[in-house]
Amino acid sequence: MPVDGSKPVDAAKLFVGPSGWSYPDWEGIVYPKPAPRGFHPLAYLATFFPAVEVNTSFYRPPTPRMTAAWVRRVERIERFLFAFKLFQRFTHHRTPYSPHEVQAFCEGLRPVVEAGRLGCVLAQFPWSFRCDAESLDWLARLAGDFAEYPLVAEVRHDSWDHDELRARFRQMHVGWCNIDQPRLAHCLGPTSHVTGDVAYVRLHGRRHDTWFADGVPAFERYNYLYAPEALQEWAGRVRELGERAARVFVFTNNHYAGQGPANAIELQMLLEGGPVPAPAVLREHFAALAGTTTVPGDAEHPPTLFDA
Repeated sequence: MPVDGSKPVDAAKLFVGPSGWSYPDWEGIVYPKPAPRGFHPLAYLATFFPAVEVNTSFYRPPTPRMTAAWVRRVERIERFLFAFKLFQRFTHHRTPYSPHEVQAFCEGLRPVVEAGRLGCVLAQFPWSFRCDAESLDWLARLAGDFAEYPLVAEVRHDSWDHDELRARFRQMHVGWCNIDQPRLAHCLGPTSHVTGDVAYVRLHGRRHDTWFADGVPAFERYNYLYAPEALQEWAGRVRELGERAARVFVFTNNHYAGQGPANAIELQMLLEGGPVPAPAVLREHFAALAGTTTVPGDAEHPPTLFDA
């Protein structure tokens, strides 16, 4: 039972994890350093988290060979799902795309779908994607072209936060992505909306000074560690989502220096009402994780390609 007396979220429907897994700055913080022979970061994370959000698919469509390899990495983990970010061609390049481009992206996801490992697909739109007739038409086209998947849309401009627009999301069978981001000009604030079977949360951090800044490294936008009180607030929202959705995905995108995985572990503890497994090396860097437990796949015996 959570420390505040709230009812825990049904663990069977809750999927908390980090955004991405391929970060050099995680070595020695999230991953053991030096890594043992055969070590693979995805297989390692899958022993601690029930889901990850795939970032690389935003930059280029994954190939079937690539995703099939990822499925093999987690095949011994009974409960593990992937959420894929939609290729930026469909969300950031606002020129007409072709059926061939849709087919190429879907073909890349085929091994994950066939293995029953696809949680959903996230269409992440930039802050400049504001609510107007053209944007609604674009979203409706995406909903039709990717109708075979549970599709979730992330919008960041506050022009979208109206009841009638969420009704449109429901009509299009598009899930709503609840986000945490710096509260700057017309930035969408925290919400707890559900517009489909899947509820989705992304925590980006609250770096006001770098969010819209030019000339700063991209990782600095996500260089942020959530304080316990902020995580408590989000745990409350996630519990609300869990009462209205069949599945709830929560991803921490404040990835720099392992802060995302650390906050994801903290959220798991709040939502599940007790200690959860965490990598030993991560506990050494984040004091808030002192109450977590270890499992055989911890840093002392990290999983290898022969184990997962």
